[in-house]
Amino acid sequence: MRLRCILNSKIHMATVTDCELHYEGSITIDEEIINKVGMLPYEQVHVSNLNNGERFITYLIPAKRGSKKVILNGPTARKAMPGDRIIVFSYAWVEENKIINHCPRVVFLDEKNEIFRELNTSE
Repeated sequence: MRLRCILNSKIHMATVTDCELHYEGSITIDEEIINKVGMLPYEQVHVSNLNNGERFITYLIPAKRGSKKVILNGPTARKAMPGDRIIVFSYAWVEENKIINHCPRVVFLDEKNEIFRELNTSE
């Protein structure tokens, strides 16, 4: 059995709402948003900042459901400013023979972190 690491889920164009330098580190995202794409608390995620080109890896902490918060904590707070637009990715190891049936779960957010489009969110 051969495994490949492929995109599992993506939060596209989230707006950073805050940066908390004096925190243990991570990214905090509204629980409603992370649930829509199937991400889990403390899951490793990759983040790409569209405003400055920064890319980094951290872990996910859920924010209060419905808060629309996207907060960079600890050292990652130096990678963005409130108002920056980011993309958050998670990956999964999938058996090569099952990749053809795999579709990542994706949400597209507006500037207020409201979901306006979803792809492959059906179970």
